[in-house]
This record gives sequence, C-alpha cells and structure tokens, in this order.
Amino acid sequence: MTVLEKLLDGDLSALARIISYIENREENYKKLLAKLYPKSGRAIKIGFTGPPGAGKSTIVNEISKMLAAEGNKVGIIAVDPSSPFTGGALLGDRIRMHDMPSDGSVFIRSMATRGSTGGLAGATNNVTIALDAFGFDFVLIETVGVGQVELDIINTCDAVVVVLVPESGDSIQALKAGLMEIADIFAVNKADRPLSASIVAELNNVLDIKREKTGWKLPELPTEAVNNKNIDTLLQELKSFIEFSQETGLFEKHRREQIKKKIFSIINFDLAGIMESKIGGVENLDSLVNDIFNGKTDPFTASKKLLKLSDLD
Repeated sequence: MTVLEKLLDGDLSALARIISYIENREENYKKLLAKLYPKSGRAIKIGFTGPPGAGKSTIVNEISKMLAAEGNKVGIIAVDPSSPFTGGALLGDRIRMHDMPSDGSVFIRSMATRGSTGGLAGATNNVTIALDAFGFDFVLIETVGVGQVELDIINTCDAVVVVLVPESGDSIQALKAGLMEIADIFAVNKADRPLSASIVAELNNVLDIKREKTGWKLPELPTEAVNNKNIDTLLQELKSFIEFSQETGLFEKHRREQIKKKIFSIINFDLAGIMESKIGGVENLDSLVNDIFNGKTDPFTASKKLLKLSDLD
C-alpha cells in the first residue's frame, strides 16, 4: 500500500508522514492535496484564538476529551511559535495537553508558525484537508496567541472561540480592532479571578450590535479550564452555533467563501514564487536598489520597471 492508501485506511503513522510532507511543501505536495481534497469536507473545524496565557490549550484539551467520550474522532492542530534556531515548533501547547485517550481517537499535531502572520502556520489550512480526509469528525485549531492579528483563522474554521482573561485590560479594544468580527463564542477563562464579571458585562454591551446583525446570540461564558468548569456549556454552545449556521445557510455560505479565498491564496502563493524567481534574476536589480537608496528613483517606479524587464507587466 502507498502512504496515501494507508492514510485513507486509518493509519496514524501515515497521516503524520503526510502532514510533514504537506507542511514542508515537498515536491508534488499539491498533487497529493488534490487527491485528498475530494475526500474532505465532513469534519467540523473549530478555532480557538486569543492572547497568550489565556488558557486556550487547556480548553482545547478538555473539549477534545469530551468529544472523544461521545464517540468522535478529534484532530488537534496546536500552532506554536517557531524556534528562532531551528524554525520548528516549541511544543509548549502539546506539553499542556494531557490525559488524552490512548485509543487513537484524539490526534495532536504541533506546527510552527515559521514566520507566518495571523496566528496560524502557513500550511495549517492544507493540513486540515489531510485530517478531514483521514476521517476526523472534529478538527480543533489553537492559534499561537499573538493577539488581535489572528484574523486568518476565519478562513479555515467553521466556528471560532475567542478566549480572554479577566486581567486583559485591553480586551475590549482588541475586540474593536478585529477579534469581535471573527468570534462566534467568547470564553472569559480563569473566571475565578477578580474582574471576571465586569469583563463579561463589557462584552455583553459591545456585542449587542453584532447580535442584531447576525441573529446569533454570541454567548460570553465565564470558564475555569483548569477546574473543568463550564467547559461542557462551552461545547454545547459550539454545537448550537454549528446547528444555527447550518439551518440559516451561513455554514454553506461561509464554506463557499473559504473556497474562493483558498483559490486566491494558491494563486498568490504561486505568483509570488514566479515573481521572486524572475525579478531576482534581473541583472540590474542591485543597481536599482542603489538608485533608490541614493534618491535617484523610488520603489514604485523601480517596481514598474522590474515588472517590464521580467515580462510580468
């Protein structure tokens, strides 16, 4: 059997090998993804984002165990910061996830950001295709936790949980800057600490406008992940949102929009490679850089000239 056949037959080691193949963008990895894609589309993908130290890993840990106890197969992608020396994942989130079932119903994969912005590793979206094709019922994605720029998670997931903590004095400002636009559920974790009730109240006031616009209740839940308090309610709200989005047509609309963005993402990636190759080979690139540095021209005029010289204009 080929590695692909083994993956489709439920071999976890084959899945791990293929994920590495995709993540490293090995030769013909797109052909492999093209074979996997028609077998995907069934898994529900849930993203967890928010500031560092909010307890996202612990929440994912508890929810995955609950889903597995219900008979589901769960794939977890924990996006960790890259090591500045090796470029690999630091594996902090994976260490914090423990007590997982040993029957193979839960699979955890740590991925490095490798300089990718937006809180997700560049290959995360492609890896979800492999997990989906493998047969996981749910794919949980935890972002690196870089704050309000984690907006690309909406292009991968069907539902997004934003995890905050009571001490986040700038939480509402972060929401105004973008997180409010992508969140379907808010979890104010470590709710046993002071200010928890006030943060929940602030959220409630800020979210009223969006509730009227979407028709979804946008719950904000106080949770204590380390004590497994209210995590079952969080999971129930996630299920309610998926049901709501499917019944209203938002689920299909969102997935269609994701496909559109996926196409543009692939095209942009390929074009960037072509441009880098062609423009990097233009002989007078260094002289143009010198001219810009010395004030003889500007980057805009130089870029237009480079496009003409490389036949990309």
